[in-house]
Amino acid sequence: MNLFSIAWKSLKQRALPSMLTSFNVALGVMLMVAVLVCAGVVNRAFTQSSIPYNLVIGPRGSELQLVLSSVYRIDKAIAKLPYNFLAELKADKRITRAVPLVFGDTTEEGGFPVVGTTEEYFDMGAGPGEEYKLKGKKMKGDFDAIIGHTVALQNGWKLGHQFRLVHGSEDTGGHVHDETFLVVGILAPTQTANDKTVFIDIDGFFSIEGHDVKFDEVRTQLTQFWGSDPEKMALELGKLDALQEERAALPPDAHVHDTPDILKSLAAVLVQTREKSPFDPINITAEMRNGYQAQAVNPLLPMKKLNDDVIGWVKDVLIIMSVLILIVSGVSIFVSIYNSMSDRRREISIMRALGAPRSSVFGIILAESVLLCLIGGVLGWLLGHGLVFVAAPIITKQTGLLLDPWAFEWTELIVFPFLFVLAVIVGFLPALTAYRTDVAKNL
Repeated sequence: MNLFSIAWKSLKQRALPSMLTSFNVALGVMLMVAVLVCAGVVNRAFTQSSIPYNLVIGPRGSELQLVLSSVYRIDKAIAKLPYNFLAELKADKRITRAVPLVFGDTTEEGGFPVVGTTEEYFDMGAGPGEEYKLKGKKMKGDFDAIIGHTVALQNGWKLGHQFRLVHGSEDTGGHVHDETFLVVGILAPTQTANDKTVFIDIDGFFSIEGHDVKFDEVRTQLTQFWGSDPEKMALELGKLDALQEERAALPPDAHVHDTPDILKSLAAVLVQTREKSPFDPINITAEMRNGYQAQAVNPLLPMKKLNDDVIGWVKDVLIIMSVLILIVSGVSIFVSIYNSMSDRRREISIMRALGAPRSSVFGIILAESVLLCLIGGVLGWLLGHGLVFVAAPIITKQTGLLLDPWAFEWTELIVFPFLFVLAVIVGFLPALTAYRTDVAKNL
């Protein structure tokens, strides 16, 4: 019979204290595993190197808010860009593709964010050289929709399903639009915000009643945006005045189906630039600020700063707390085994009298400590992943951040060597006490 078998029988004789001691270890491991998994998922989400566009162009304001709203679908849009500004970006020879984004609505079922865009969004690919995997087809009609994997899974939607949108959200007093959209495509999992997003055609978005901008708001927007270019501002305001006169001449009960570009606005534009182009984000940002009420942001930079300054620091604090919990658990193992020595002196003396060498007795006590730690480690690892699995949908719903409940981090494996070393350290003194047990005195 090997040392671990004997140690296991000894632990079973003290089942309750052994179980409680291992559970202390499990709690520390559970917290550490949950922190490592969540931190890994958040780090990958906020440092996506596979984003297929170079810049996000949006209204002037917080760079972080612009990226969170347009890339991660977490925050609200800062303000709006004039729709006609898109034509200027597409005319720029340094730009190969400029994809418009509009949002503000959610699905009636599930409350998933809705993004109005064009087919070019999917032409950009899921990453450099990586195409989207799509079940079904791309958007062709104004009221076609492509949904993310998570949307399809949680809502149970399939190809051909029809749904409606909520303006804003029901929690904030939003109202349900009358128009219905048809699911024509379902994206394969991407582990990005696209999984929880519903994409509709931008023309369909502006076909919804109430999605056009009011004349007074447009006038203010154009004046502010084109303020540094009086000629352009006069041209745009002239178009607005002509449209307003045309609308004023219509009968009061007339219904206008199409929304003119002048009454449209954008939340952001995703931009791909030519390779080896002097389209430096710093220079283009200065260019935007000098010429327009807009900014161009490299989407990786504000997220890296957020991750380094806030999220990474919180992760480090939680890991340190987890290590301290494990150390305290190790102390409890030491106390449990050491206190049992006084009750086991006669047992150890009998083993010695029957021929067990001192080294075997020493090894049995160390084996007990190792078993307690490793059993607690395995239980804590399972509980940690169980905690992530339960918390993932809650975190996604509350923050909008997509968390994979099946995520695994290789750094988790560091826990087990750490536990083994901790077990040897805390078991050494009790094992040494057993090693020095006086056989004659205790028999």
